[in-house]
Order: sequence, then structure tokens, then C-alpha cells
Amino acid sequence: MKRLSVKSESPTGFNTKIHDNYLGTDMTIRQAVKKVENGLYPKYHVRTKSDTGEKFIASNPDRSKNNNLG
Repeated sequence: MKRLSVKSESPTGFNTKIHDNYLGTDMTIRQAVKKVENGLYPKYHVRTKSDTGEKFIASNPDRSKNNNLG
């Protein structure tokens, strides 16, 4: 089972809530970004949208599709 999944997103498709499947908890995208930046989710990294500067998380590249957000 993948660690993180998208719980909800905006009408434009931007992830707004993330679910930790291991802990059974939800968090806002800002909370998730801070946790990834602090190393709590090592298989994920933070990206920044170039047009708005908003930060979001993405799974680290590998051959598996099972751990992708979505």
C-alpha cells in the first residue's frame, strides 16, 4: 500500500488534502509539504508551481506506479 494518497483537490486539479494511509490521518497540502521538507516522508519530495509559487508534493521517481499520489 502506498504511504500517501490524495484526499481532495481543487477544481483545477491541485491537491488540497493528503491522506497518510499508514497512520489513517488527513492533512492539508501545507502540512504535507512541511512534513516532506522535514524528512518524514523520504519517498516524496516538494515541487513548486512556476506560475503561482505554490508548493506541492510528488513521489520520488522510480519504476513503480503503486506509490504515486492520485
